[in-house]
Amino acid sequence: MTAPVQPHPTITLLQTSSLTSVVQGELERMILSGELAPGAKLTEMTLAARLGVSRGPLREAFRMLEEAGLVRTEKNRGVFVRDIPIDEAVEIFDLRAAMDELVGRRLAEHISAAQLKEVRALVEAMERAVKAEDAYHYHLLNLKFHDRLVELAGNGKLTSIYRKLIKELSLFRRLNLADGWLMPISANEHRQIVKAIASGDPDAAGRAMFEHVMESKERTIANNLRRQHAAAPTPPVEGGKRAPRQR
Repeated sequence: MTAPVQPHPTITLLQTSSLTSVVQGELERMILSGELAPGAKLTEMTLAARLGVSRGPLREAFRMLEEAGLVRTEKNRGVFVRDIPIDEAVEIFDLRAAMDELVGRRLAEHISAAQLKEVRALVEAMERAVKAEDAYHYHLLNLKFHDRLVELAGNGKLTSIYRKLIKELSLFRRLNLADGWLMPISANEHRQIVKAIASGDPDAAGRAMFEHVMESKERTIANNLRRQHAAAPTPPVEGGKRAPRQR
């Protein structure tokens, strides 16, 4: 009877690495889409069964996601989706604004007609999502629009750093757009960005992208304050009754 052929160790390593990348990609999608919410615990047994994998690739995927800033590991407690504090989010917005200004300037100088058509199509898809009041798909298109602009700027190092920052910010931005009235404002800002890039004016394009990020930062701060206010307990008054909320 012929003994079963054992795969070469290198082949085994490549198969495991490939599977880990697939698992990491799926977990990242679930986190960025909000399917796994900030603060959620990632249970190995549940996720291994759901994804149809063993715990080995899952644990390695957790490690990679922690390096990417999307999860945190707490000793004796497990792995959790990160909940970015507002102070850190503001710092990331400031970095992103400087990077986006550079992207806008570069695109105004060399974007092609075909590339302009591509980013205009993304804005049109975002506007359709606004009309459909579809915040979920608007959020995904928003991410895709900005990622594509950075990619088209042609600086690989900037693209790599930018993507890491955006992943960390993604849940904050998604919460911003959960308020339906903000989506038309955001969509119009994207339309103005494309218009400025198409004008060929580096100053105008850089300014449009910088101001868009700073507006997003201010919306994030305001939304965070509103959520804190809504979550705060109503202070009691004399006689055991509660004071009415201020509106």
